[in-house]
Amino acid sequence: MALTRIVAVSSLLGLIVLSLAWELWLAPLRPGGSWLALKALPLCIPLAGLLKHRMYTYRWLSLMIWLYFTEGVVRAWSDMPPGNWLALLEVALCVVLFAACAAHVRLRLAQGKVLAAAAEAQQPKQG
Repeated sequence: MALTRIVAVSSLLGLIVLSLAWELWLAPLRPGGSWLALKALPLCIPLAGLLKHRMYTYRWLSLMIWLYFTEGVVRAWSDMPPGNWLALLEVALCVVLFAACAAHVRLRLAQGKVLAAAAEAQQPKQG
C-alpha cells in the first residue's frame, strides 16, 4: 500500500511540474507563457489529501484525472512537437496516477475487510 501512495504522489507532483513547465517554458501557446499554466492549480488541491492518507481524495482524484487525460490526448493529436510529446507524457502520468489511486483504494478496502473480520472473530460470543 505504501508503494501505491508513493506512485500516486509522485505522478501527481510530476503532473504539476509538467503542467507548469509546459505552459510557461517548454511549449507555451504564446511566447512568454500562457494562462493555461493555471491548469496546475486544481492538481495542487488533492496533494494534501494524498499525503494525509484520505481515502476520499484517492477516489475523487481518480475521476478528476480523466479531464487531464482528455486534454493530453487532444493536444497529442493536435499540437506540433514538442507540445505533442509533452501531451503524451501527460497522458502517461495520468494513466499511472489513475492506476495508483485505483490500486490504493482496492488495497485499503481489502485491508479494512480483513481487520473487520479479525475484530469480529476476537469479540466474545453473546447469547
